[in-house]
Amino acid sequence: MANFSKPNVPQFSVDVYQNEYLPEGGREVNAIVTVTATGGGTIGSGVSSPVYTPGHGPSAAVAIMVDCSGSMDYPPTKMRNARDATAAAIDTLRDGVHFAVIDGTHVAKEVYPGGGRLAVADATTREQAKQALRRLSAGGGTAIGTWLRLADLLLSSADVAIRHGILLTDGRNEHESPEDLRAALDACAGRFTCDARGVGTDWEVKEVTGIASALLGTADIVADPAGLAADFTRMMETAMGKEVADVALRVWTPVGTTIKFVKQVAPTVGELTGRRTEAGPRAGDYPTGSWGDESRDYHLCVEVPAAGIGQEMLAARVSLVVPQPDGTVQNLGAQGLVRAVWTDDMTASTSINPQVAHYTGQAELAQVIQQGIDLRKAGDFDGATAKLGRAVQLASASGNADTAKLLAKVVDVVDAATGTVRLKTKVAEADEMTLETRSTKTVRVKK
Repeated sequence: MANFSKPNVPQFSVDVYQNEYLPEGGREVNAIVTVTATGGGTIGSGVSSPVYTPGHGPSAAVAIMVDCSGSMDYPPTKMRNARDATAAAIDTLRDGVHFAVIDGTHVAKEVYPGGGRLAVADATTREQAKQALRRLSAGGGTAIGTWLRLADLLLSSADVAIRHGILLTDGRNEHESPEDLRAALDACAGRFTCDARGVGTDWEVKEVTGIASALLGTADIVADPAGLAADFTRMMETAMGKEVADVALRVWTPVGTTIKFVKQVAPTVGELTGRRTEAGPRAGDYPTGSWGDESRDYHLCVEVPAAGIGQEMLAARVSLVVPQPDGTVQNLGAQGLVRAVWTDDMTASTSINPQVAHYTGQAELAQVIQQGIDLRKAGDFDGATAKLGRAVQLASASGNADTAKLLAKVVDVVDAATGTVRLKTKVAEADEMTLETRSTKTVRVKK
């Protein structure tokens, strides 16, 4: 393994935003933990890290999984757009990156390079891969779990720092059971990250977002296949910008303290509570995936033992770690403290921290959008109106303009401030699917 002292490797920092004051008998402590990775620094002397390709950033392997089921022929331009998008992604690969292309139907096949291997990106292999894309043609069913398992097999063959998948589908996962897909996701979780895209409007939003969530990637809709090349290029550029893999949020709590939940709240909402792995006495690790030069926010909620006025305690300690090949972990040197102080000052103990309030609203926004769409699909239009009205109100109050625009394509907004809306009688399927797919995207709190 190489050393983190190489230039342009992110340096991590942790900031905690909270109201630490509790009333007498108060037990719930909420904090927003902001983790920031900034490039150009070093994380410390003697810190082991992933292997690097000389002059090109950290070593990486990427598997591109392209849906080649029969529906990709309707219209025929869809398959052509998928080939063009994959070619654009291949052009974006950094020299030295290992890569493969997978043809996904009811089975998974290697398109390039074949033979259970990964190619190493350079001018020659990029051109060979693009030539091989001509063999991609539509026909067969859809069993996404088989694509993921082949991607895992190929990616695991490389001794690299970053392992990433890009998955494109245009249809529902009809040729394997939900249990089979779940088992594949469980097998791949923690082994590689994956961005998932649905093209057109015949795919299942919960399947695509579920894949991205399980594999700590992004999900989105590309309603018009003509937009695939630009989207694939952006995805690959982001993947090429990742510099540290498998970063975990380690949360230590004292005796008598219980973690109620840990969730990512920016740039998207994502539940991490159930992904905890034990990390020694009273400590647990929550996976965050790969990092480049970026910042993310997490909401931590802990329950502390009741205490009297004037008492104070450390409710939680948050740090960042990266697992090492020998089974140990490397601490990245960034730490944040969550505190609890009991007071009889009512003003202090009842004040809600602005960051906590903002992200509580953003999490609710994602939830009520999903509930509203589900109710609308089920024919409960009154219930859907109430939920989507609340969503409009939350989006307006938090300044989430992008989500507000998406909501306005599904409801007519009478009064955003009060959440008064009417369901539109006709809604384009792409508009509803876009709202559902992007419902977890949040805006940062205004400082």
